[in-house]
Amino acid sequence: MTAIDDRMTGIFENLEVPEGFKAELIRGEIVMMAGPEMAHNLIVESIVDQIPRARWHRLQTQDVAFPADASEPQPDLVVIERGAADGPGRLVPAPAVTLVVEVVSRTSVLRDYRTKRELYAEGAIPVYLIVDPIKGLCVLLTEPTRAAASGLPDYVAERTTKFGEPVPVDLLGITLDTTEFRLYS
Repeated sequence: MTAIDDRMTGIFENLEVPEGFKAELIRGEIVMMAGPEMAHNLIVESIVDQIPRARWHRLQTQDVAFPADASEPQPDLVVIERGAADGPGRLVPAPAVTLVVEVVSRTSVLRDYRTKRELYAEGAIPVYLIVDPIKGLCVLLTEPTRAAASGLPDYVAERTTKFGEPVPVDLLGITLDTTEFRLYS
């Protein structure tokens, strides 16, 4: 990290976020967002309910650390295997994370589909699920790698399904039922 990255991290760690907002550090930029719509929260709740608690921690307000990058995103859902990261602190190291879920909002489309896709692939997070209540789609990304042509991190495998269709998440050993997922009003 550069000196600027270190300063931004320091500012971010001491930032007082107003109630009803959330803040993330993405590639050295502090991004603040208003609280989500109810449809967003119901989608996250549905996903949490389908991931077996006996094997997985299902964390909804968990910051993730990317040591090689000035980023501390707070995905809508972070799933880690029990025992993979049980230490203290507010940051879970990216290598300990198995799945991240982002539910797209009207203001996060570019960040969720492009910026975070690249960031999570670079952090070698095995599974990234984008749930889009604007389009009624789920995009499951697996097999993070560096793209040969561009040299940028990305996911090799991409599977897009419509709301109402099942989403197999093989690494977790589950198939998500998306019949309760709703579009934004």
